[in-house]
Amino acid sequence: MRTWQTPLAIDRADPAPLSVQIARALGARIRAGALRPGAPLPSSRALARTLGVHRNTVLAAYGELAAEGWIASDPARATLVSRDLPPLPPGAAGAPGPAARAGFDLPAAPADATWETLPPGTLELLGGTPDPRLVPVAALGSAYRRALRRREHLSYGDAAGHPRLRAALARMLGEARGLAVAADGILVTRGAQMALSLAGRALLGPGDGVAVEALGYRPAWESLRLAGLRTVPVPVDARGLQVERLEALAAAGAVRAVYLTPHHQYPTTVTLAPARRLALLELARRARLLVLEDDYDAEFHYDGRPVPPLASADGAGVVVYVGTLSKVLAPGLRIGWLAGPPDAIERVTAHRRFLDRQGDLAVEAAVAELFEEGEAQRHAWRTRRVYAGRREALAAALRARLPGALSFRTPAGGMALWCRVAPGLDPEAWAARALRAGVAVQPGRLFAHDRRARPFLRLGFGRLDERELAEAVRRLAAALPR
Repeated sequence: MRTWQTPLAIDRADPAPLSVQIARALGARIRAGALRPGAPLPSSRALARTLGVHRNTVLAAYGELAAEGWIASDPARATLVSRDLPPLPPGAAGAPGPAARAGFDLPAAPADATWETLPPGTLELLGGTPDPRLVPVAALGSAYRRALRRREHLSYGDAAGHPRLRAALARMLGEARGLAVAADGILVTRGAQMALSLAGRALLGPGDGVAVEALGYRPAWESLRLAGLRTVPVPVDARGLQVERLEALAAAGAVRAVYLTPHHQYPTTVTLAPARRLALLELARRARLLVLEDDYDAEFHYDGRPVPPLASADGAGVVVYVGTLSKVLAPGLRIGWLAGPPDAIERVTAHRRFLDRQGDLAVEAAVAELFEEGEAQRHAWRTRRVYAGRREALAAALRARLPGALSFRTPAGGMALWCRVAPGLDPEAWAARALRAGVAVQPGRLFAHDRRARPFLRLGFGRLDERELAEAVRRLAAALPR
């Protein structure tokens, strides 16, 4: 009988069974290399005698180790450490720890790829951020529970989106935005950004140029760049995108598409002038340009009648319309869409099948029910009134506390103010001081295609109520560089 030279410690006060303790201890020694492959182990009787336990306890421990591949028996019935050990589990003794860096070359990261977490207690005057406290949680939860009772919502479905939601969106776009679109002209996506990325990949080719607003939405630009496209900036003024500049680019063959936010332009909040709208559609028809229209914040228009989207006047099939429910319901639901000519939508859907397969059918069914029952429309109407009041509250607070430091035009819609900073003030330094004072704002440079400083701050009012807005402006005023 081979003498066991490596005694094991077992703790009878430990709630773990003795067989488990023995298996753990032997496994740890094998993984650490103290017991090498092919090394003999004592017989079950010998080890039981050494440890003062019943033989069946050792047999149970050996059985567990054998099942995991750590030990084996040879034809002579000796028990040995397995000669072909299984892979070490992560974190196990003797297993390599997680690598601190990739062992292969990484490509260049997307611009602004990191997401900074704000300090606790920071008030967010960040443009375009809705208030999650306004979400109709009860109605959404009830609809979601009903959707989960349908087994088909837990399986594979249509890559273009749940048929009920596509039909509901088609009705909504027809009634609220004047689009003559059918369900087969809609693709439901996980947010507007995914919709834009898919459109860029499916409808354009690598290296194609896309005209974008020189002051605009950087995540959209990066999404297009990651799709292999070039972004070409076009100036924006008080009347929106300068279409005559776009025409020159198209004539030179520099762009095959244009991405823009014509309704409440991001970030300046201006609206594309009627004459430029007509000129853009005519240019797109003549030059066969793809128009990616992001109808940003279209649901939140407070003064007068909202301007209809370009897509509502598109008779040539050049506009693909991008929308989202992030503001109307909640950004966490991740529901956006593309609407356009059915053959273009089918082409994008084909790409989607190999990227994301489909969306969340249960969520899509629940949201469809909110539209079918009218709850989504009532919620949009309620929140429009709330955000209109917050727009007025922020404008009044800024005029009262910062009359000489900021100037702005109250926008007809959207969820932010575009404020010009007085000469001599550095918006970057002010934003940094404001963050230390407990309020987050965005300086104009963040929206510039050329990344150069601009004498502006974009101040959002969606996330904070009137009391919080007043406190945020007080902190912003206290952080004003002297």
